[in-house]
Amino acid sequence: MAGQLLNPNVLLAVPLAPLAGAVIAGLFGTKFFGNLVGRKTSHTVTILGVLIALVLSVMTLMDVLDGASFNGTIYNWMTVGKIKMEVGFQIDSLSAMMMCVVTFVSLMVHIYTIGYMAEDEGYNRFFAYISLFTFAMLMLVMANNFLQLFFGWEAVGLVSYLLIGFWYTRPTAIYANMKAFLVNRVGDFGFILGIGLLLASAQTMNYKEVFDQAGALSAMTLPGSDWMLLSVACICLFIGAMGKSAQFPLHVWLPDSMEGPTPISALIHAATMVTAGIFMVARMSPLFELSDTALSFVLVIGSITALFMGFLGIIQNDIKRVVAYSTLSQLGYMTVALGSSAYSVAVFHLMTHAFFKALLFLGAGSVIIGMHHDQDIRNMGGLRKYMPITWITALLGSLALIGTPFFSGFYSKDSIIEAVHASTIWGSGFAYFAVMAGVFVTAFYSFRMYFLVFHGEERFGKAHAHDHHAHDAKHDKKHDAKHDKKHDAKHDAKHADAHESDAHHEEEHDDHAHHGLAPGQKPHESPLVVTLPLILLAIPSVVIGYLTIGPMLFGKFFDKVITVGENHKAMHILAEEFHGPLAMVTHSLTSPVLWLAISGVAAAYYCYMVNPRVPAWFYRHFKAVHTLLDNKYYMDKFNEVVFAGGARLLGNGLWNIGDKGLIDGLVVNGSAKLVGWFSSIVRLGQTGYIYHYAFVMIIGVLGALMYFLPFWHA
Repeated sequence: MAGQLLNPNVLLAVPLAPLAGAVIAGLFGTKFFGNLVGRKTSHTVTILGVLIALVLSVMTLMDVLDGASFNGTIYNWMTVGKIKMEVGFQIDSLSAMMMCVVTFVSLMVHIYTIGYMAEDEGYNRFFAYISLFTFAMLMLVMANNFLQLFFGWEAVGLVSYLLIGFWYTRPTAIYANMKAFLVNRVGDFGFILGIGLLLASAQTMNYKEVFDQAGALSAMTLPGSDWMLLSVACICLFIGAMGKSAQFPLHVWLPDSMEGPTPISALIHAATMVTAGIFMVARMSPLFELSDTALSFVLVIGSITALFMGFLGIIQNDIKRVVAYSTLSQLGYMTVALGSSAYSVAVFHLMTHAFFKALLFLGAGSVIIGMHHDQDIRNMGGLRKYMPITWITALLGSLALIGTPFFSGFYSKDSIIEAVHASTIWGSGFAYFAVMAGVFVTAFYSFRMYFLVFHGEERFGKAHAHDHHAHDAKHDKKHDAKHDKKHDAKHDAKHADAHESDAHHEEEHDDHAHHGLAPGQKPHESPLVVTLPLILLAIPSVVIGYLTIGPMLFGKFFDKVITVGENHKAMHILAEEFHGPLAMVTHSLTSPVLWLAISGVAAAYYCYMVNPRVPAWFYRHFKAVHTLLDNKYYMDKFNEVVFAGGARLLGNGLWNIGDKGLIDGLVVNGSAKLVGWFSSIVRLGQTGYIYHYAFVMIIGVLGALMYFLPFWHA
């Protein structure tokens, strides 16, 4: 196979198979064409499409490992001067691995959806959306040019808008999807500026052709300044990644996107949309390597996200929001690795994280089903004996997330920490502190959720189930609208995650003050169609790191795909210290990383299982900190006042001065008034008397004579 080209028709079938399923379910399975196909046909064709894509992706990866590749044009859209706009694929180890991850997680989500969305009226529409999402993500990762990359980039943004607002009758869902859409547009503005700069400088949108000119581009400056062109272009590209991969301060959309059904939380926030930015920076490594300024920017932003988003996970009571903030923190870890020039480590963590984070999201969904759509972890407890499969898979996912030795997360997370420690890029000192502190924080909030959900006192099936912490009575009164019989509209916008159900479920629980189990009811294990994807995701969550760390980080897996400059030594140092996955575990026993994780688990166990008075004490004595975290560092308020308020102020100014004053007042109404005034003057001469007209004619003739008289004298 060495040097052989892959079959372009087979590659084309990978994204087109999910697209075909999406078209059939979306057109013929909905009211658009009169519901011509039923639920069974809709989920069958979409699952079959994604299954075909997965099988072909695995075959492609096998061929790539044997030395095959592909980088060529599939369709030439248009040519403008020297610039070609085309659809093309670049298939190498990076894109082939991403194809496998995307299609596998997507397949698990498709299967899981059969059980989770069984009662929803929009069943067929949902399958069409998630299949279309898979198509868009595959087009993004397979692209060989910036035009197609941008198409996939915007397409995943559009479909995520549709998915987050899937329950479009809910005002909170509409608010969340609009927020996601607008915040991503901010990032995309930077992204398209970066692409435009590279296009203007290199006169091409093809990756390889741009990379071939990287040396020349690094010598250029931004016109009209002494800034390095490549630094500006890379920072602009990364601003796009900040929006898509939810990096501070463009992270604010991701927690609110929990408004969508749980399966899309797993799809968007595990393996697809949020990892697009990480993939893009890794793909652009030949450019980023030439700009230490851009790498420092990436490193610092990732560090802030990794640590400060983890803090927010500690105080969340909604099971999905805990996992959402965990996603933000882990995306920060990946970004830190990118900034340290450890691109392969970032992509490795992207892969391992995709499995265990999808597992945790789908596990959370299984718990939500068992709890009759109550998402408050303070109303759970003791679910282990009622939901054994969900319990064991959630435990495995949590252990992988905190970096337990032998689990997949251990190998990728420890490698990131080692890479940052070895890095000499400006900001690496702060980054090392952030990722180390993040180890404790991650372990604490992950096992806080685990213990409150699966162990301890059974707090469900009560008239007003609340947290056992003393502070929560006060906190609930102000912030938790889920159990308030009035369902205050203002707080619903903030805590609407609790209403994760469709119209059927709404009717089912109308008699209750809140979603959840009625007094005396017990949770139940989810059906096989829900638990099977959990089991299948748990397997790679445990073993994939052990099996792949050698070839992916220190073998030839990413040779000629990812570029690392000679002056960036982090990966060289990691390679010298790596003596196999088993030796890595042995070494970890004496490292502070493992003991920080153990400390986090022990602290969570003591605070929530042994002595619940400790969190209450912290709340009383650090109320200001809790308020700061509860308000998410006031980022939403800041955006509302500064950006939204500024936009409203500008809009009102343009409306009052520009629209009403200049256009309506001066141009439209002003011209009408001028014509009216002139008409009123002229009208005075329109009397109907002949002698008046004769007098005006004589005056006119005299005026003309007076005007031309100087010429006669001349």
